[in-house]
Amino acid sequence: MDKISDGTPLDAATRRRLTRRGILMASAGAAAALGAAGMNVLQTDAPAVAGRELHPEPLIPGRNRGIILYSVRDRIAAAPDSSGVPYGFERVLARLAELGYKEIEFAGYNQSTEILGRQITPAEIRKILDDNGLVANGTHAQINAATFEQQMDIAQTLGMRNIGTGSDPANSSYTADWDAAADLWNDLGRRARARGLRLYTHNHDTAYSFLLDSGPLDAAGKPTRSSGTRRLEYFFRKTDPRYVFFELDIYWAYVARFKHQKYVDRGGVERTDLFDPILNVTSRSKRFPLFHAKDGDRDSAQANGYVMTPLGEGDINFQQFFATIGDPEYRHANWEQDTAPGGAANPAQSLDFAALSYRNMADLTIYQR
Repeated sequence: MDKISDGTPLDAATRRRLTRRGILMASAGAAAALGAAGMNVLQTDAPAVAGRELHPEPLIPGRNRGIILYSVRDRIAAAPDSSGVPYGFERVLARLAELGYKEIEFAGYNQSTEILGRQITPAEIRKILDDNGLVANGTHAQINAATFEQQMDIAQTLGMRNIGTGSDPANSSYTADWDAAADLWNDLGRRARARGLRLYTHNHDTAYSFLLDSGPLDAAGKPTRSSGTRRLEYFFRKTDPRYVFFELDIYWAYVARFKHQKYVDRGGVERTDLFDPILNVTSRSKRFPLFHAKDGDRDSAQANGYVMTPLGEGDINFQQFFATIGDPEYRHANWEQDTAPGGAANPAQSLDFAALSYRNMADLTIYQR
């Protein structure tokens, strides 16, 4: 039985509450887009086939279920206290392993110096991983030419297969900046591959906004209109698929679908183009080994169109998403919720949300003959 961070079992009503919406409901918008593309649309009920017994299989295999530590950053950074809630790498990673997580994505390597009287080392973190049967599947580090070798050293000490960043490769609307970013990432990705690593970047919604790459120039000589190409789509084309990979943040991808729908073409005409997160992955499947399984409650009154929630509490259809993109053995899903920490008022909240989200990740299944 699952437990929250103070050891209290999760009751059946709580589990039902967390899986009641979104998890098993097909998205009409996604279904229409998939059908138009000639792809099969998932049936989310348990189908009946005469004379054949169907059985559920997990959409995310247990060994591929992970968490980025940014979700529980408050407890990683916490000093010893009297709350009874785990703190620091040793206690927090042990708790995450108890919950069922098998993979860890890092968001920094520091904890409170009050725990050891000094800062913990990557080698000591590796031992904690090994002791708890955990595997490091990636990191959100600063990716630049000056520190890349050092970052790869840390990644290899921790046993990572992937090394990445939580920032977009370029914070720009112009192709010249994305060209420069692609040159850098192709070089760094080549160096990473030489050391047995894959270099990846994680998206926010702005990465799927439209480039300014056509039409009249402004006073600085830069384009003011768009061809309809999205920033990261351009980066896909400019980077070598052998060296540069991606971690789709599913929440931010759906925010992009909500926010970035219109552009003005070279002739000054406003155009509409809806971004589809599922087709974005299926069109270049092997470039996405990692995902952030981050959920959101739909709220069109919000600037982003969603409010972050624990996995399974929101309206994003992870059942449809993971069933359609396929390759469950290749995909690694890391739960993330930026807003999970509860602060001094509720120090256990992020670990409680981690427990709830793990259960809902494990509940994602598809029926097979």
